[in-house]
Amino acid sequence: MFDLQKALSEVAVALHDKMDELLPRANGASSNVISLAGGEAQPETTSVGGEGRVMEAMRYSALSGGKRLRPFLTVSCAALFGVSREASLATAAAMEFLHTYSLIHDDLPAMDDDDLRRGQPSCHIKFGEAAAILAGDALQALAFQILADPDVHRDPSVRCDLIRAVAKAAGCKGMVGGQMLDLEAENKELAVDEIIRLQRLKTGEMFAISCEAGAILGKAPPALRTALHRYAHDIGLAFQITDDLLDVEGTREETGKEVGKDKVKGKASLVTAMGVENAREHARALANQAEAHLMPFDKRANSLRDLARYVITRRS
Repeated sequence: MFDLQKALSEVAVALHDKMDELLPRANGASSNVISLAGGEAQPETTSVGGEGRVMEAMRYSALSGGKRLRPFLTVSCAALFGVSREASLATAAAMEFLHTYSLIHDDLPAMDDDDLRRGQPSCHIKFGEAAAILAGDALQALAFQILADPDVHRDPSVRCDLIRAVAKAAGCKGMVGGQMLDLEAENKELAVDEIIRLQRLKTGEMFAISCEAGAILGKAPPALRTALHRYAHDIGLAFQITDDLLDVEGTREETGKEVGKDKVKGKASLVTAMGVENAREHARALANQAEAHLMPFDKRANSLRDLARYVITRRS
C-alpha cells in the first residue's frame, strides 16, 4: 500500500540534500555547484563579507523545513514521464527556492508582517529587513540559474519553455499579482469569485507550475500538461482554504505561525465569505475535482490522488 507520509518524507530528505548542495555558503567554500549531473563543475567562490550575511539568510530560510508540497508535486509529476530523479530534484529545488523567496517577502512588515515562520523567527526578524529582502531576491535569481542549466534538460527549447512557464506563474499574472490583490483586499469586502481569482493567482499558479514542470521536462503532450495544470489549480485552492481554516481553528503550535491574524487584518478569504462549514465543503469538492483530472494517468497517479486528500485534512 502506498504511504503518502513516507513518500513526502523521502522527497523532503532528498530535496534538503539537493538544496544544501545548491545553496551558497558564507564560509568561502560555496557548495553552489551548478552542474547537476556530476560533471566537471567548479564551485563558485564566495566571500565572508556582506554577501555572506545574505547567504546565511538564504540557507536559514530555505533549509528550515516545511511541507515541501510543491517539490513533491514536481518530482511526482516528472516520474509519470520517466524524467531522471536528478533533473526532477534540481527543478524541485528551484521551485522551493521561489516559494521560500515569496515567504520571506510575505513576512515583511510592508506585507503580512509576520514574526514567525515554520516555528522559528521570520527571516527579517533574524537577519534584519534589508538582508531578508536581498535573500529573497537572491533565492529567486538562483532558482532561474538552476532552471537554465543544461543538466536540468539537454534540450534548450525545453529549458526555455520551463523558464517561461515558471516566470509567468511567479510574476504579475501569477503569484506576485495575487499577493498584490491580497494586500489591497484588506478591510475590503470581496465577492466569492474575486476571492477565488485572488487565491488562484497567489497560491494556485505556483502549485500548477510545480506539477506542469514535471510534464515539461518529460515533453508531455498538451492534453496531459493541461490535466496536471487543472489538478494543481484545484488542490492549490483547496490548500489555501485549509490554510484559512487553520487560521481560524488551528493553534500556533500546530501551524508553526501566528493564527487569527486574517480576522484582525480583515483579510478576504473563502472562510469569511462562505462560513467555516461551507468553505470546508468547497475544499472537499475541489479535492474530488482534482482527482478527476488524473483519470488519464490511471494508478500511476495514486500518490497525487492521496495528496489531494491530504491537503484538506492536514493540521499544519
